[in-house]
Amino acid sequence: MAFRDGPFENIKVPLVLSAAVTVVIAIIGCVLLLISDARAENSPYQPARAGVETVAGPVGGVFAAPVRWFGHASDYVGGYFFAVSENRRLKRELAELQPWRDQAIALKNVNARYEAMLGIRPEPPVAMRTARSITDTRGPFSKARLLDVGAAKGVKVGNPVINEHGLVGRIVGTSSGISRMLLLTDVASRTPVLIDRTDARALLTGDGSGNPRLEFVRGAGSVQAGDRILSSGDGGGYPRGVPIGVAARGIDGSWRVKLFSDRGAIDYVRVMLFEDFGQLIDADDLNAPPLAALDTLSEATAAQSTAITDSAARRTAAREAAAPAGGTE
Repeated sequence: MAFRDGPFENIKVPLVLSAAVTVVIAIIGCVLLLISDARAENSPYQPARAGVETVAGPVGGVFAAPVRWFGHASDYVGGYFFAVSENRRLKRELAELQPWRDQAIALKNVNARYEAMLGIRPEPPVAMRTARSITDTRGPFSKARLLDVGAAKGVKVGNPVINEHGLVGRIVGTSSGISRMLLLTDVASRTPVLIDRTDARALLTGDGSGNPRLEFVRGAGSVQAGDRILSSGDGGGYPRGVPIGVAARGIDGSWRVKLFSDRGAIDYVRVMLFEDFGQLIDADDLNAPPLAALDTLSEATAAQSTAITDSAARRTAAREAAAPAGGTE
C-alpha cells in the first residue's frame, strides 16, 4: 500500500517549511559538536561550551532520572520474584527436613530414657538386660506385655522388670528371643513389699486397676498416705529396696499404691537377672575351709585343752600336798 493510500494521504507539508526545519536542526547539531569538542581547549567557543555544559548537566540529570527509576523498579520487581522463588525453595526444604526433625526428637527422648535406665545401679549390683515392650492384653483383667529379649540373653521366669522410675512387674514366660512380663496391676500378681517409714511388711495385690491393693499390712497404723512402698525381698523373688510407689487411700477406703512406673510409658524396660540372694554373694565366701586345715585346727584345740587340764591337775595336787603340812603346824 502506497503512502498516499494510507491515513496520512490528506496531510500536506509545505516544502519550504520542511527545508527550513531541516537546516535549523543541522545548524544546531553543528554548533553542539563544535561546543562539545573537548580537544579544542583554546577554542573561541570555550565560553559557549562552558555555558552549554552548565545547562546540560541538570537537563541530563532530569532526563536520566526516569532511567534510574526504571532501573530501581526493575531491581525491585526482580527481587520480589526472586524472593517468591526463594520462599518456595525454602518451603520445599522445610517439608523435607520435617521428618528428620521428628526423628531427631524421638531419638532424643529414647536416648534420655536409656540414660535414665542405665543410671540405675542396685546395691549389690545385679546384671540387667534392656528390652522394648509391647502390650499383650488377652482379657479384660490381663495386664501383660511382651519383651524382645528371652532365654538367649539370660532371662528366666521370675526375673524382676523395672523402668527408670521403679518396679514394673516380673517375667512369667520365656522363649529364645521373647519373654512375657506380668505387670504389678494384673490380677495374678502378688508382690511382698515393705513400708519404708515403718519397715512393716505387706502384700501388693493386683486387681486389674491402675493402683494395686495393699493387703495384709502388719501392725496398726503402720501405713500413712504418702509412705514409700519398696520391695521387701521376702521369699527371694525380688531384691530388697526396689522402689514401687506411694501409699494412698482408695475410694473404697482400702490402701492402694500409686505406682512410680506409671510416670512414663512402659515401652523401654530393664530385666534384672535376679534369681535368689545366693547369686549376690561371692562364691569364694561360701567355700568351706580345706579338711587338712580343719584337722590341724582340731589337733591344736585338743592339745590346748590337754595342756589346760594338766595344769589344773598339777595345781590341785600341789594344794592337796600342802594342806596336811599346814594342819600339823
